[in-house]
Amino acid sequence: MLEFRFHGRGGQGMVTAAQVLATAAILEGKYAQAFPEFGPERRGAPVKSYLRISDNPIYLREPVLNPDVIVVADHSLFVAENPLDGAKPTTILVVNGVYKTSLKTYYIDATSLSMKILGRPIVNTALIGAVIKATSVVSLSSVIEALRKYFSGKLYDLNVKLIETAYQETKEL
Repeated sequence: MLEFRFHGRGGQGMVTAAQVLATAAILEGKYAQAFPEFGPERRGAPVKSYLRISDNPIYLREPVLNPDVIVVADHSLFVAENPLDGAKPTTILVVNGVYKTSLKTYYIDATSLSMKILGRPIVNTALIGAVIKATSVVSLSSVIEALRKYFSGKLYDLNVKLIETAYQETKEL
């Protein structure tokens, strides 16, 4: 089982990112669960979302405390909280922008890319592309198929382009 923890701010789409990846995993015949952790937060407040993907049924129902993959959508979260809390030596970090750490790190300028393609700084689908590149947990084609459940029309087309571009541009630090 692979366990993911997404860190973002309300409105950046981290809850949706986890759900899209879970849907893609299910389309591939895997088991998955995705769920957020937030209370009365508002747009811009720190939000966490969790994702588990496995070849076997998942019976855990608690937050991911020691993730295999940590996704950070906003550098300011490294000041507001500690997204790396609970990281193992083998944990992979996927981050919007460059962040130096001892963890194996993949990065993408998701904000600039989403502004260029979507015209808005909603970074979730760019980070989905980066997660796929970093982990190969699901295929790009499964994610594109899963995306149809969340977007349609021109918004779907733009988000597909964003995922594919981010996948190509993600780099390992």
